[in-house]
Order: sequence, then C-alpha cells, then structure tokens
Amino acid sequence: MAIGNITLPNRLFVAPMAGVTDRPFRQLCKSLGAGYAVSEMVTSRKDLWHTLKTSRRANHDGETRPIAVQIAGTDAAMMAEAAAYNIDRGAQIIDINMGCPAKKVCNKWAGSALMQDEPLALQIVEAVVAACAPHNVPVTLKMRTGWSQQHKNAERIARAAEQAGVAMLTVHGRTREQGYKGQAEYDTIAAVKAAVRVPVVANGDITTPEKALAVLQHTGADALMIGRAAQGRPWIFGDIAHFLATGTHRAAPLTQQVKQWLLAHLDDHYGLYGEFAGVRTARKHIGWAVRALPGGEAFRSRMNALDSCAAQVQAVADYFDELSLDHDRLPAGAVDVSEDDDAQEAREASCTAN
Repeated sequence: MAIGNITLPNRLFVAPMAGVTDRPFRQLCKSLGAGYAVSEMVTSRKDLWHTLKTSRRANHDGETRPIAVQIAGTDAAMMAEAAAYNIDRGAQIIDINMGCPAKKVCNKWAGSALMQDEPLALQIVEAVVAACAPHNVPVTLKMRTGWSQQHKNAERIARAAEQAGVAMLTVHGRTREQGYKGQAEYDTIAAVKAAVRVPVVANGDITTPEKALAVLQHTGADALMIGRAAQGRPWIFGDIAHFLATGTHRAAPLTQQVKQWLLAHLDDHYGLYGEFAGVRTARKHIGWAVRALPGGEAFRSRMNALDSCAAQVQAVADYFDELSLDHDRLPAGAVDVSEDDDAQEAREASCTAN
C-alpha cells in the first residue's frame, strides 16, 4: 500500500478524530497493528496556530513515520499556507478535511460543508497540491458520500480531486446529514473506487474482522480506515490483519497486556498534556477501555473523581489486576465498540476548529 512516494506497512488506517487521535493515541494504534494514522484536524487559521490546542495537535515528537496531518478550512490560500506550515513541522502527508460533520465546523463552511461548493472544494485541492508539490509531499482527501441523501457527489469530487493531483481518497459511507447515525453504505465507495485510479480507502462502521473483509470485498477498496471501533480497543487493527491473513480469529489479549498498553498510553498522554489537562482528557480513553468489562461502569464513575496522574494510574492498575484474577484474557464479547452518536457529535463540537 502506498500514498504517493510513501510505502505503508499495511492497509489498516486510524481515522482522524477530533479529541481522540492525538500523538499518544496514534502511537498506541500503530504499535498494535495500524499501518497509518492521521492527526486531528489542524485549523488553517494562522491566528490560532500558536494556541496550546493547535500546538499539541502539531506535536509529532518521536512519532512513527509517516507523519500525516489533516488540515481544515475554507480559503484556498490559507489552506495552502497551512499545508506548508505543517510540512515545516514534520508532516510527510497532508490530508484535506471534507468529511467532518460537526456543526461548529460546517457552520463555517469547512469540513463536509465544502461538498456543497464544488468549485471552492477544487480550488482548495489545487492550492494545497501546489503548495506540497515542491516538497514532494503527497496530498490526500477525506470526504463523505455527499451533503445529504439527495446530494451525493462523492464520485464527481473524487474525479476532480484525482485530476488535481490528490494521491489518495478516503470516503466515509455517510452523508453529512447523517452525522454518525444510521448505517454506513458502501455502494458509493465502490462507485468512487471504480471511477478513479488512485487508492481509495473505505471508512464507516468497520467494527469487526468479518465486517472489514466484507467491506473490502464489496467496495474493492485499497485500504480500510477505522475510527470509533478503535476507541478502547486499539488492538482491533492486529485482530483484523490476522483475520484477513488467516481467516481465523486470534485469541483475545491477555488482561495484563491490556493493562500495560493502557498504562504506557497514559504515561505518553500525561507527557503531552501535563497533570491538570492530562488527567481530565485521559478519562475518556480509560472509560472506553473498561466500559463493557465486568465492573467497568462502577470503576469509571470512581475514576472520574480522581484528579491526579498518580491516583489515576494506580486505579487503572488495581482494576486490571483484580480483573485478571478471574480473567486471564479479556472476557469474550466484553468490548463495546461504538461511541454514542450524540456523545460523538458533542465531543467533536467541543474539540474541532481551534
């Protein structure tokens, strides 16, 4: 699998998710089988580049290559400048966001709202490709199937983007109108794949190894992008890779393994965010990891009251040590793989754009 001049180790990707796919989470997923991960969206507004939020999003210290940064905005010149800014800070691939459905983003005509203005969308693609070309940095595009059921134009935008020089296309099988609700559909992704020669990535509702295989077979896609199903289960990439290679399921991870993965992630997370913000932003990651495990909901309620890194780490260690007394491996079926739709929308609205 390649994006332009960059060869990837496999075709299982981590979806960019506001408030989730920071550097520590990307590193965790890569260590557990993901071949590629894209950053949270970085705004094209220059006046926000030096804010703490944007500086954290642009932090790639020690990150496994390739480093891919997603940019969002509505002005072609500003998007080109944002691409150059992030290349100077280590980006090896620039991804254009035309897929975010959050109202905070779409109300400013960014994200998936750009699919309503195809001439502007193409201007942005052309400007970003031109800015990246001198650096030999490939440009990718992530979009939805369209704005609404009555306005599906992913295939048309895909053709134009390919002609403008985009090296890869990712399609989430929902319209902006759907948000995260309902079922993803894959016919549109298959149509995009048939219409272009560049690699196409399928995204949306890929939650199990069986679903991964079915989506690949239905769409003919070159790769899969996984988002919400990796929240609390970052080893899903390894599970899918094993299934695609062998047709069999591998054993659930050892409970003590999950403990070590989570503690290592927390250490990296605190290093990026510091004590005050780190404890608070780590709560969602811990909550996702335990919510469907025995006693997980009660533990999450207790854990959310803790306000120090040391106390949080100790609580997580104690929980998994106790769990391992009865379960050497995570209990079968003990993973809830989908964030609540309303919670996803609320989290994105609070995290995006700046």
